[in-house]
Amino acid sequence: MLSIRALSKSYLYADLRQVVLDALDFDMQQGSSVALLGESGSGKSTLLHLIAGLDRPDGGEIRFAGERVDDASESALAAMRRSRMSLVFQQFHLIPTLDVLDNLRFQAALCQRLDAGYEAELVERLGLGGQLRKYPQQLSRGQQQRVAIARALLHRPPLVLADEPTGNLDEAASLEVMALFSELVKQAGSGLLMVTHSHAMAGFMDRRVELHNGRLAEIE
Repeated sequence: MLSIRALSKSYLYADLRQVVLDALDFDMQQGSSVALLGESGSGKSTLLHLIAGLDRPDGGEIRFAGERVDDASESALAAMRRSRMSLVFQQFHLIPTLDVLDNLRFQAALCQRLDAGYEAELVERLGLGGQLRKYPQQLSRGQQQRVAIARALLHRPPLVLADEPTGNLDEAASLEVMALFSELVKQAGSGLLMVTHSHAMAGFMDRRVELHNGRLAEIE
């Protein structure tokens, strides 16, 4: 599903070029889950942004579902993110002027993939039944994250990219949300690539890889 070859990315800081990704290789199969670990500043978020087409690499190749991401047009990348990929971040990015129901339907409606039965299942599993007509600012952080998860999964994307998705929650809430998130992703048939600093969160994934000195290594 996802294939990365010789991916390179660097940034210029105070006239010095800092290499973040150095000829990095990575493969991920459909429906699998991978935790991406590494020190702060190692390039984990950069890698996610490159896969999502939010940034461009200096060199190398990214293929998602057989199609090139690294040299795709902006319109093609927008279409990919709209219908075949979901992003979940620490900041929930809910739309404050829309209620919970319209927020969780937002991406599925854009790609015309609303499924009332699956929506009802997600609402029940995520405990959102009594919140649907509330607005994001009326919810707790944990509830907001559950809405973001429902929005990410409702259209059943092939790939979900998550960057510290429980980073704004306390430890108990993080474990509860992560257990549910990983289970729902599997049930949707989606792949999950998740950046985390927590080995406890990484334990929910099928594989764990660590980014160090611009390269990835498997963690047993």
